Amino acid sequence: MSRLYLIDDHALVRDGLRAVLESGGHTVVGEAAEPTPALSDLARLKPDIVLLDLSLGERSGFELLEELQRRKLDARVIVLSMSSQPRHVAEALRLGALGYVLKGSPSAELLDAIRAVSQGRRHLGHNEAELALRGLTEGGSDAQALSPRERQVLVMVARGASSTTIGEQLHLSPKTVDTYRSRLMAKLELADVPALVRWAIREGLVGLDER
Repeated sequence: MSRLYLIDDHALVRDGLRAVLESGGHTVVGEAAEPTPALSDLARLKPDIVLLDLSLGERSGFELLEELQRRKLDARVIVLSMSSQPRHVAEALRLGALGYVLKGSPSAELLDAIRAVSQGRRHLGHNEAELALRGLTEGGSDAQALSPRERQVLVMVARGASSTTIGEQLHLSPKTVDTYRSRLMAKLELADVPALVRWAIREGLVGLDER
């Protein structure tokens, strides 16, 4: 059976996952709500498999996947997400995830994914495989051209956070946040902040309910 690490910003979700996984004979060795403590834990605990949500409050699961690649940490990741956007599935696989399971799937689907990934194989359910194919054939998103920090600032701006609030959370000055915002609008060829928000919603980086 596998040693698992959970990354999801909802404690109730992590509790539910732990119950399902432990009833299936697996061991949950740790959990986190966002990427920073997770990266430290993963280097120390070396779990067999990481279950990762893509929406982590003010952070993104894509950010963690990118950091795992940069640090060359050997982690087998299964994305467990509400997002059925084809670009998200394709991007997660591009960044090294070995599996993608929608949160609405039955628990048996997740256990099948864990079994496959523990053996070094990819796992995509029928729906997820179709989404990945669509994501690949639709071509890349401009979001792929953003750095992890740019994406982080973009998500926080789109959720309505002020430059002061963003700066406090990311340890940046408000002026630096303003520079990031201006750079984002220039890179994405957008005229103003409302256009930036609409772009983030269209790309699935934030939901309408997060505004």
